[in-house]
Amino acid sequence: MTHMSFQPQSAITHPLDVIEHVVSTNNWVFDRAGDKEIAVQVPGRWCDYSLHFAWNEGASAMHFTCAFDLRVSSEKRHDVYELLALINERMWLGNFGLWNTEGLPMYRHALLLRGAFGPSVEQMEDLMDTAIEECERFYPAFQYVVWGGKSASDAVTAAMIDTVGEA
Repeated sequence: MTHMSFQPQSAITHPLDVIEHVVSTNNWVFDRAGDKEIAVQVPGRWCDYSLHFAWNEGASAMHFTCAFDLRVSSEKRHDVYELLALINERMWLGNFGLWNTEGLPMYRHALLLRGAFGPSVEQMEDLMDTAIEECERFYPAFQYVVWGGKSASDAVTAAMIDTVGEA
């Protein structure tokens, strides 16, 4: 699991400024395209994760995705959609989806901020931590289905086993 560190900073106002601060503090590679979006690369156990934050001023909402580099061929889409349904039944925050044009699985979440002064650093840390933890947990399930030929239910069962210690 990736652990984030934070150095307090005063009066951050724009939601993407909060994210940029957390990302910079953790020395992650990022690209900020103005006041509407920021893309971040975060190293994980199985792969590097691509985080994308999009700010919608009119809706006062932050849309967030965390994708991993695992291409799903058109032949495997049906099996992956079954896997997505089984995984999403177990999710409490966010959900997994498939970016259809690219064939990339991703974790998605949205944060509504109407009436707030913006997200807190802790909210953004929790959002990123949760996404990375869930991606780390279910990445093997996607591999089992896409490359291993396993059924969706077998893949989820294997992914839900919590191991203790390291070999």
